[in-house]
Amino acid sequence: MITESSSLPTKRATPSVPIHELLAERWSPYSFSARAVTTADLGALFEAARWAASSYNEQPWTYIVAVKAEAKEYERMLSCLVPTNSVWAKAAPVLVLGVVSLRFAKDGKANPAAVHDLGLATASLVVEATSRGLSVHQMIGIIPERARVLYRIPEHSEALTAMAIGYKASADELPEGLRERDLAARQRKPASQFVFTGQWGQPFAGA
Repeated sequence: MITESSSLPTKRATPSVPIHELLAERWSPYSFSARAVTTADLGALFEAARWAASSYNEQPWTYIVAVKAEAKEYERMLSCLVPTNSVWAKAAPVLVLGVVSLRFAKDGKANPAAVHDLGLATASLVVEATSRGLSVHQMIGIIPERARVLYRIPEHSEALTAMAIGYKASADELPEGLRERDLAARQRKPASQFVFTGQWGQPFAGA
Protein backbone atom coordinates (compact mmCIF):
# COMPACT_ATOMS: atom_id res chain seq x y z
CA MET A 1 0.00 0.00 0.00
CA ILE A 2 1.26 3.49 -0.83
CA THR A 3 1.65 5.53 2.32
CA GLU A 4 1.61 9.24 2.93
CA SER A 5 4.92 10.99 3.44
CA SER A 6 5.71 14.24 5.24
CA SER A 7 8.70 14.89 2.99
CA LEU A 8 7.01 14.84 -0.38
CA PRO A 9 8.32 17.08 -3.17
CA THR A 10 5.90 19.89 -3.99
CA LYS A 11 6.89 20.19 -7.65
CA ARG A 12 6.01 23.86 -7.44
CA ALA A 13 5.74 25.65 -10.77
CA THR A 14 8.54 28.04 -11.75
CA PRO A 15 6.58 30.88 -13.38
CA SER A 16 8.37 33.64 -15.27
CA VAL A 17 6.25 36.21 -13.40
CA PRO A 18 4.63 35.81 -9.97
CA ILE A 19 1.28 33.98 -9.93
CA HIS A 20 -1.05 32.96 -7.13
CA GLU A 21 0.47 30.41 -4.79
CA LEU A 22 -2.39 27.94 -5.27
CA LEU A 23 -1.78 27.89 -9.03
CA ALA A 24 1.95 27.45 -8.55
CA GLU A 25 1.51 24.59 -6.07
CA ARG A 26 -1.00 22.61 -8.15
CA TRP A 27 0.23 19.49 -9.88
CA SER A 28 -1.15 16.06 -10.73
CA PRO A 29 0.53 13.20 -8.84
CA TYR A 30 0.24 9.52 -9.71
CA SER A 31 0.81 8.48 -6.11
CA PHE A 32 -1.94 8.82 -3.49
CA SER A 33 -2.08 7.89 0.18
CA ALA A 34 -4.82 5.80 1.76
CA ARG A 35 -5.99 8.75 3.85
CA ALA A 36 -9.71 9.34 3.32
CA VAL A 37 -11.10 12.65 2.11
CA THR A 38 -13.86 13.99 4.34
CA THR A 39 -17.37 14.49 3.03
CA ALA A 40 -17.11 18.15 4.03
CA ASP A 41 -13.99 18.65 1.91
CA LEU A 42 -15.55 16.90 -1.06
CA GLY A 43 -18.65 19.04 -0.67
CA ALA A 44 -16.51 22.17 -0.81
CA LEU A 45 -14.83 20.99 -4.02
CA PHE A 46 -18.15 20.54 -5.77
CA GLU A 47 -19.43 23.83 -4.37
CA ALA A 48 -16.44 25.50 -6.03
CA ALA A 49 -17.38 23.80 -9.29
CA ARG A 50 -20.97 24.94 -8.85
CA TRP A 51 -19.94 28.60 -8.93
CA ALA A 52 -17.71 28.37 -11.99
CA ALA A 53 -18.31 30.67 -14.95
CA SER A 54 -20.76 29.21 -17.46
CA SER A 55 -22.01 30.33 -20.88
CA TYR A 56 -25.66 31.41 -20.56
CA ASN A 57 -25.48 30.02 -17.00
CA GLU A 58 -26.22 26.60 -18.51
CA GLN A 59 -23.92 24.76 -16.08
CA PRO A 60 -23.60 21.72 -18.37
CA TRP A 61 -21.49 19.69 -15.95
CA THR A 62 -22.36 16.68 -13.83
CA TYR A 63 -20.04 14.75 -11.53
CA ILE A 64 -20.45 11.13 -10.44
CA VAL A 65 -18.52 10.28 -7.26
CA ALA A 66 -17.22 7.02 -5.82
CA VAL A 67 -15.33 6.75 -2.53
CA LYS A 68 -13.18 3.81 -1.56
CA ALA A 69 -15.16 3.26 1.64
CA GLU A 70 -18.01 2.07 -0.59
CA ALA A 71 -16.08 -0.75 -2.23
CA LYS A 72 -18.69 -1.92 -4.74
CA GLU A 73 -19.30 1.57 -6.12
CA TYR A 74 -15.58 2.29 -6.17
CA GLU A 75 -14.80 -0.84 -8.18
CA ARG A 76 -17.60 -0.01 -10.59
CA MET A 77 -16.12 3.38 -11.33
CA LEU A 78 -12.59 1.98 -11.47
CA SER A 79 -13.81 -0.31 -14.26
CA CYS A 80 -14.58 2.78 -16.34
CA LEU A 81 -10.89 3.73 -16.49
CA VAL A 82 -8.51 2.37 -19.10
CA PRO A 83 -5.95 -0.05 -17.60
CA THR A 84 -3.05 2.40 -17.81
CA ASN A 85 -4.99 4.72 -15.51
CA SER A 86 -6.64 2.21 -13.19
CA VAL A 87 -3.23 0.75 -12.27
CA TRP A 88 -2.33 3.89 -10.29
CA ALA A 89 -5.72 5.57 -9.74
CA LYS A 90 -6.89 2.62 -7.63
CA ALA A 91 -4.82 4.01 -4.74
CA ALA A 92 -6.81 7.26 -4.60
CA PRO A 93 -9.61 7.38 -2.01
CA VAL A 94 -11.97 9.20 -4.38
CA LEU A 95 -12.74 8.73 -8.06
CA VAL A 96 -14.97 11.09 -10.04
CA LEU A 97 -16.41 11.03 -13.54
CA GLY A 98 -16.93 14.36 -15.27
CA VAL A 99 -20.01 14.29 -17.50
CA VAL A 100 -20.96 17.01 -19.97
CA SER A 101 -24.43 17.83 -21.30
CA LEU A 102 -23.90 18.68 -24.95
CA ARG A 103 -27.24 20.41 -25.62
CA PHE A 104 -28.98 23.39 -24.06
CA ALA A 105 -31.75 22.37 -21.69
CA LYS A 106 -34.09 25.11 -22.90
CA ASP A 107 -34.22 24.25 -26.61
CA GLY A 108 -32.17 21.10 -27.22
CA LYS A 109 -29.73 22.90 -29.50
CA ALA A 110 -26.03 22.03 -29.43
CA ASN A 111 -24.06 23.93 -26.79
CA PRO A 112 -20.66 24.74 -28.33
CA ALA A 113 -19.33 25.89 -24.95
CA ALA A 114 -20.30 22.75 -23.04
CA VAL A 115 -16.91 21.04 -22.92
CA HIS A 116 -15.20 24.35 -22.19
CA ASP A 117 -17.56 24.93 -19.26
CA LEU A 118 -16.96 21.47 -17.81
CA GLY A 119 -13.28 22.39 -17.88
CA LEU A 120 -13.95 25.68 -16.10
CA ALA A 121 -15.94 23.94 -13.37
CA THR A 122 -13.25 21.33 -12.90
CA ALA A 123 -10.53 23.99 -12.77
CA SER A 124 -12.41 25.68 -9.92
CA LEU A 125 -12.68 22.31 -8.19
CA VAL A 126 -8.94 21.73 -8.56
CA VAL A 127 -8.01 25.13 -7.10
CA GLU A 128 -10.30 24.52 -4.11
CA ALA A 129 -8.74 21.08 -3.66
CA THR A 130 -5.25 22.58 -3.69
CA SER A 131 -6.28 25.10 -1.02
CA ARG A 132 -7.26 22.16 1.21
CA GLY A 133 -4.04 20.21 0.75
CA LEU A 134 -5.65 17.78 -1.69
CA SER A 135 -4.40 16.73 -5.10
CA VAL A 136 -6.40 16.01 -8.22
CA HIS A 137 -5.18 14.00 -11.20
CA GLN A 138 -7.44 14.40 -14.22
CA MET A 139 -7.72 11.70 -16.88
CA ILE A 140 -9.10 11.52 -20.40
CA GLY A 141 -8.41 7.77 -20.53
CA ILE A 142 -11.83 6.40 -19.68
CA ILE A 143 -14.34 4.03 -21.30
CA PRO A 144 -17.32 6.32 -22.01
CA GLU A 145 -19.58 3.56 -23.33
CA ARG A 146 -19.16 1.55 -20.14
CA ALA A 147 -19.83 4.61 -18.01
CA ARG A 148 -23.01 5.32 -19.97
CA VAL A 149 -24.36 1.84 -19.31
CA LEU A 150 -23.29 1.58 -15.66
CA TYR A 151 -24.56 5.01 -14.66
CA ARG A 152 -27.47 5.34 -17.09
CA ILE A 153 -26.07 8.54 -18.55
CA PRO A 154 -28.78 10.07 -20.74
CA GLU A 155 -28.67 10.80 -24.44
CA HIS A 156 -26.80 13.99 -25.38
CA SER A 157 -24.68 13.73 -22.23
CA GLU A 158 -21.26 12.12 -22.26
CA ALA A 159 -18.71 10.96 -19.70
CA LEU A 160 -15.65 12.90 -20.81
CA THR A 161 -13.08 12.81 -18.04
CA ALA A 162 -12.23 11.21 -14.72
CA MET A 163 -10.43 12.47 -11.63
CA ALA A 164 -8.51 10.80 -8.84
CA ILE A 165 -8.70 12.90 -5.66
CA GLY A 166 -6.74 12.49 -2.46
CA TYR A 167 -3.55 13.28 -0.59
CA LYS A 168 -0.16 12.93 -2.22
CA ALA A 169 2.06 10.03 -1.18
CA SER A 170 5.61 8.90 -1.83
CA ALA A 171 6.26 7.73 -5.37
CA ASP A 172 8.50 4.90 -4.14
CA GLU A 173 5.95 2.14 -4.65
CA LEU A 174 4.79 3.21 -8.09
CA PRO A 175 5.83 1.16 -11.14
CA GLU A 176 9.13 2.41 -12.51
CA GLY A 177 7.77 4.39 -15.47
CA LEU A 178 5.15 6.14 -13.37
CA ARG A 179 7.63 6.78 -10.57
CA GLU A 180 9.90 8.63 -12.98
CA ARG A 181 7.01 10.73 -14.24
CA ASP A 182 5.89 11.54 -10.69
CA LEU A 183 9.38 12.73 -9.75
CA ALA A 184 10.28 14.51 -12.99
CA ALA A 185 10.56 18.29 -13.01
CA ARG A 186 7.55 20.11 -14.41
CA GLN A 187 7.94 21.73 -17.81
CA ARG A 188 5.80 24.19 -19.75
CA LYS A 189 6.30 25.94 -23.06
CA PRO A 190 6.73 29.72 -22.71
CA ALA A 191 3.68 31.97 -23.00
CA SER A 192 5.22 33.58 -26.10
CA GLN A 193 4.46 30.35 -27.96
CA PHE A 194 0.70 30.57 -27.39
CA VAL A 195 -0.14 34.23 -26.68
CA PHE A 196 -0.18 36.23 -29.91
CA THR A 197 -1.13 39.68 -31.14
CA GLY A 198 -1.69 41.12 -34.61
CA GLN A 199 -1.37 37.78 -36.36
CA TRP A 200 -0.82 34.12 -35.65
CA GLY A 201 2.66 33.44 -34.33
CA GLN A 202 3.47 37.03 -33.38
CA PRO A 203 4.04 37.01 -29.60
CA PHE A 204 2.23 39.48 -27.39
CA ALA A 205 4.75 41.73 -25.60
CA GLY A 206 3.49 40.74 -22.17
CA ALA A 207 3.91 37.02 -22.78
